[in-house]
Amino acid sequence: MHILHVVGARPNFVKAAPVLRAIRQVGLRQTLVHTGQHYDRNMSDVFFSELEIPEPDFNLEVGSGSHALQTAEIMRRFEPVVLERRPDIVLVYGDVNSTVAAALVCAKLLVPVAHVEAGLRSFDRTMPEEVNRVVTDRLSDLLFTPSEDGDANLLKEGVARERIHLVGNVMIDTLVRRLPAARSLPRNGFPDRFALVTLHRPSNVDDNGSLQRILDSLIEVSGELDILFPVHPRTRQRIAEFGIDAKKLHLLEPIPYIEFLSLQSRAAVVITDSGGIQEETTYLGVPCLTVRPNTERPITVTMGTNILVGEDKDRLSGELKNVLAGRAKKGVVPPLWDGHAGERIADILQHA
Repeated sequence: MHILHVVGARPNFVKAAPVLRAIRQVGLRQTLVHTGQHYDRNMSDVFFSELEIPEPDFNLEVGSGSHALQTAEIMRRFEPVVLERRPDIVLVYGDVNSTVAAALVCAKLLVPVAHVEAGLRSFDRTMPEEVNRVVTDRLSDLLFTPSEDGDANLLKEGVARERIHLVGNVMIDTLVRRLPAARSLPRNGFPDRFALVTLHRPSNVDDNGSLQRILDSLIEVSGELDILFPVHPRTRQRIAEFGIDAKKLHLLEPIPYIEFLSLQSRAAVVITDSGGIQEETTYLGVPCLTVRPNTERPITVTMGTNILVGEDKDRLSGELKNVLAGRAKKGVVPPLWDGHAGERIADILQHA
């Protein structure tokens, strides 16, 4: 069997690494395609080296663009690769434009698709990622879900039970494998007690008022808790454009995976609008405040350490004060988030 993997953005790399390794161990042929959706070295290449991902067989180098332009360009450049390599199945990951673009190409070429991290739903179609998730799942032949809510969503949408496989969370596979290295890193001058922040979603950073409210809440507690903020390039540009004074926050450059995992594991609290970080903090037992009104990972709220604070500045401030007062939310690790999801996927593919 010949398996072709498609990755394009940082979350894809984290998810693909354990699957690539597990499939290699069972001896199946593999091709790796990097679409180049993330093209900055800090956002891409360094992740390959840290996660021990082999050099891609193809780099489509699509770069940035609007959702439509980027998706179309990936499709245009990916189709010849599929025709040349003729894989038996194509694995796509998560919910980025690379994921849905590859699934569309394969559907038209009648090549089977397997979706890793299938079934997640925020039920918010204003999110481009939600559209990507829904379309990819409709086109996929095998759907590998990280948690039981994913199974339930797919069944409600009419997906046949035999196509759905609950395998666990591949992001946690990578976290488990790299956590010892992360915890062995020195503090490099970082404070003993701090909050870790990531913000990149347009709804939070492209509106002056929204971004100002979030940063005001962080500045409010910065006298009692250091705020470490690795700033996404988009967010840094908006802070400059809007003339927001963020001097009381520790604004950092984007951080490689293992160093970021080290900070996550040591943080008093994480404030984010990222999906994967909600899962990682739940596994680590670190309180997470998600600056979104909804999440496609509700299990991190019902079982884990995650709290949705939406755009409510007072709610964010209040939950930060709870952390400072020792009243942070506790949680448990969901079933099958055990570091072996990649092996389950490889076993299913081997016997498909």
